Amino acid sequence: MGFVNNLRIGQRLGLAFAISIAFSTLIAVYAYIQMARINSTLALMVNDRVVKVEQLHRIRDNVNRTARAVRNIALLSDPDAIGKEIETIAANRKSTVELFDKLKASIAAPRGIQLLAGVTAARSAYTASIQRVIDLGVQQQKDAARDLLLGETRSLQQAYFESLEALVDFQKELMRTSADDAAHAVGTASLSLLLVAAAAAIAGAALAILITRSVVAPIRQAVAAAETVASGDLRLQLAADRKDEAGQLLGALQRMNDALVDVVGAVRGNAESVATASSQIAQGNADLSQRTEEQASSLQQTGASMEELGATVRLNNDTARQAAQIADSAAQAAASGGIVMDQVIGTMAEITASSQKIANIIGTIDGIAFQTNILALNAAVEAARAGEQGRGFAVVAAEVRTLATRSADAAREIKTLISASVERVDAGNTLVGEAGGTVGDVVGQVRRVADLIREISAAGDEQGKGLVQIGEAVNQLDQVTQSNAALVEESAAAAESLKRQARTLAETVAVFKLAQAQQSVRATAPARPSRPSAPAPAPARNAVRVAPAAATLDEEWSSF
Repeated sequence: MGFVNNLRIGQRLGLAFAISIAFSTLIAVYAYIQMARINSTLALMVNDRVVKVEQLHRIRDNVNRTARAVRNIALLSDPDAIGKEIETIAANRKSTVELFDKLKASIAAPRGIQLLAGVTAARSAYTASIQRVIDLGVQQQKDAARDLLLGETRSLQQAYFESLEALVDFQKELMRTSADDAAHAVGTASLSLLLVAAAAAIAGAALAILITRSVVAPIRQAVAAAETVASGDLRLQLAADRKDEAGQLLGALQRMNDALVDVVGAVRGNAESVATASSQIAQGNADLSQRTEEQASSLQQTGASMEELGATVRLNNDTARQAAQIADSAAQAAASGGIVMDQVIGTMAEITASSQKIANIIGTIDGIAFQTNILALNAAVEAARAGEQGRGFAVVAAEVRTLATRSADAAREIKTLISASVERVDAGNTLVGEAGGTVGDVVGQVRRVADLIREISAAGDEQGKGLVQIGEAVNQLDQVTQSNAALVEESAAAAESLKRQARTLAETVAVFKLAQAQQSVRATAPARPSRPSAPAPAPARNAVRVAPAAATLDEEWSSF
């Protein structure tokens, strides 16, 4: 059985067909040989035995016709009638001679040759006797002819017939022997054919059963294995101890099952990993969404602060324009004081009042510069919180602080000048004599104040432009933040959908049953890193870039 299992199905079928063909060929050859023997026996009977018997019967018929003709010659007196009978006897004699020649040529058995010799001798004696009867009849010796015919010739005829009958019996005996041989050959051939056919049938049935079992058994095993795999049970172990196509099929099914086990195990593990990762992504997106909302709120607060800073800068610009107008008025008053010296005291009083008003305005400008510096510092801090997105905003805030510092410096100088002017006005009351020179100095100082105020106004314009740029940057940051929030929501929805799909995939592959070893291998797969419990802090490089700016602001504010 092991040898058969190691043969390919084609080789098994070829072996079975070869054995069947061998039996069929054996049966056909044996039947052909037996049929040839039977045919030879029948041909011998038909072409030899029967022909010889027929020839002997024809010889006897010729003898009977010759005997009738001799009888007629012995009885007739008419020469013509006797002549006709003699012609008949001659024809019969000729036919008999031809038949004897054929018998001599065809009889080969010793017994047959012996009997044929007896027939020939009897024929010769009979022929000589009837010739004498014919001669007597022709001579019209009818009584002598009849006596010879009824006496000697009749006894010789009887001996002739007996010798012919003996040869006929011998030929019939040979025919019976041939018939018996043919019947025996038929019986033997029939029995042999039946035995060989039975052996062929038994061998064919045995081979059919053996081959069928060797083919059907592994196919049933393969079908059972396929049904087992179809039911989801992958704990399949098929014996691969065969080398035929069925063994190859079972081996292929085992390899397919092993590959399916690997695929299912990998899919199951990856599905769980994807589910865990998608859950972490969803939680991370939720945290990112919360931080994005906080950033949007901070940007809104920054926008409100920038609006306040813009209002302060606009107020500073208005104040600077008023100061410029006052400085122009002071310059005109100083010029008028040079012409009208008699009104010096009143003018000095007006200058004193104007100087005090300017001092108040300068104090206001100083407060505006202080508030501007504070707002710029707050804007820089908010820009530092915004990280990379607030870098441009930090630059603008630094420029605003620079302008505020310049405004403070100018206000400080104006304050110093105003103080000097007040002192000079107080001294002017006692130094009227020096009024002309002092008025000239005042005119120069007022012009300088006007220049400084124009510089403050220009700085305020630049601050306004910077604040406009800062507002645009804040609006852009707010738009980017809103877009990020929408993207975060979409990412969260996609992560949740991925989580559901991973769970569905895990439930789908959970139908398959794996062996314990394969489950343990899958269980030892590396786990995915867990999501951090708290949001990650902002990158350190942003803090490094913001810190120097904050330090610089503190130093400038201290000096201010």
